[in-house]
Amino acid sequence: MFAIAYRILGSVSEAEDAVQEAWLRWAASPVEPRSAKSFLSAVVTRVSIDVLRSARVRREAYLGPWFPEPLLTDPYEDPARSAELADSLSMAALVLLERLTPLERAVFVLREVFGFGFPEIASSVERSEAACRQLAVRARRHMDTGRPRFEADRKEREVLAERFFDAFREGDIEGLQELLAADVAMVGDGGGKAPQLARHIVGPANVARVFAAFAPQFVQVGVVVEPRRINGQPGAVFRDRDGKVVSTLVLEILDGQIQTIRSVLNPEKLGHIGPVADAWALKREVNEARRPGSDRADRTDRTDRTDRTDRAAPTS
Repeated sequence: MFAIAYRILGSVSEAEDAVQEAWLRWAASPVEPRSAKSFLSAVVTRVSIDVLRSARVRREAYLGPWFPEPLLTDPYEDPARSAELADSLSMAALVLLERLTPLERAVFVLREVFGFGFPEIASSVERSEAACRQLAVRARRHMDTGRPRFEADRKEREVLAERFFDAFREGDIEGLQELLAADVAMVGDGGGKAPQLARHIVGPANVARVFAAFAPQFVQVGVVVEPRRINGQPGAVFRDRDGKVVSTLVLEILDGQIQTIRSVLNPEKLGHIGPVADAWALKREVNEARRPGSDRADRTDRTDRTDRTDRAAPTS
């Protein structure tokens, strides 16, 4: 139920509310349905459609790019279809789903992701089978136009992601740049509620320079990078020195290169992962550390000079 609701809504909190509402309706039903799966799937779909219709108004007024709430694990397990399910869960796919109407989105999720038959779908969305078939065709056409197909080789993606985060920690511009596609884009969702580097940065040189520039600043204030799979793709959770969540980052990989980097910084989208850090306070700390004459800046400068001296010294 949660897997259906999350793919329709793109929100963990809203999906959990939809599941709760569906469960309450199940408990209040005067008769026992012949199929619990069909009943609960239909109810959670209808609730999700209603929630999405109201949510779309808020998303149209959202400040900056809107991304779904990052999801670390998908409770729907089907090893035979794990790659397909991960693709449907990716941020790229969920962002594309935003182009669809609520009905198109629900029909697409039920049909293409979970394999429901049209009679079940028609009952779930309260439309005729013929109408559902038309909705499915339109939704598939929209999705196929813009959806990238991620590499199925999970191991290869994990290795590339590990190289990316190693280069990030080291501030290695060249190492970062060689992993990025020629048209790579880095996009951030702060919703106006968190500081961010930029809403949209394009090009391997620009993206690599940005990452290489703020990596040392993160290290200075104790931010750690915790590699995780997020929405079925390689990514990481950034945490402050107290373990609180600062942001998440997802790498979308195709043809052996990183095509898109999506970060979620809006604290309202991170609470389900754990306690959320005060990103504005963290930014002030970074700015203070960079200020000439501060103790931390002096220590960093001395360390940098020592490192440069060590690298320049001849080896025996």
